[in-house]
Amino acid sequence: MATTTFKSKGKIGVLIEEHFDEIEFRAFNKFFPANGYELEYISHLWNQEELTFKGIDLTEEVTVRVEVNNVEPTDYEGIILIGAYAMDRLRYEEHHQEGQPNQAPAVKFLRKAVKAMDSGRLRIGTICHSLWLFCADPELLNNREVTCAHNIICDVQNAGGIVIFDGNRTKNLHIHGNLITAKHPNVVAEFMDIFLKAINEQQLQIVTK
Repeated sequence: MATTTFKSKGKIGVLIEEHFDEIEFRAFNKFFPANGYELEYISHLWNQEELTFKGIDLTEEVTVRVEVNNVEPTDYEGIILIGAYAMDRLRYEEHHQEGQPNQAPAVKFLRKAVKAMDSGRLRIGTICHSLWLFCADPELLNNREVTCAHNIICDVQNAGGIVIFDGNRTKNLHIHGNLITAKHPNVVAEFMDIFLKAINEQQLQIVTK
């Protein structure tokens, strides 16, 4: 009996930590592999070979073996920052030097990712609270148009982001260059569709150059 072999179009890196959004987690795990992309969860492992993180509702968990210090953003077709409280935890730095920018491993990784994004080599997606990681260094967010959960609007604006509204609500989804931002897990399906289209177009551009 013949067997079919899954041929990956590439990897999508998902930054994650404790208290991640479980609606998004389940959606990502189903949607992206079904569309040909391998998901790889990335975090700071604090000198451990692996760490297991639980979701915000304690109904899902993920064991992560990829240390953020050991990978490059351009190892991936795209980078997604998962929602809920995970990105707040990833911006924690153990020893902060006064007057110096945040040196948390995930923030340093994001700086490199943003540089690749701005040069057209990478797509980055955020949803709900996950812009918190961008807020760790205002240079990452300054003058970028974004949407987000209502309860982090001030955080985003104070970091220089331009929050886009639709009436008396933040916009469900917004695209600014190669940055795709979404408001809430309720729009995760639309977010994934747009992100998939963006990375497929990116691959096509590379092939046709």
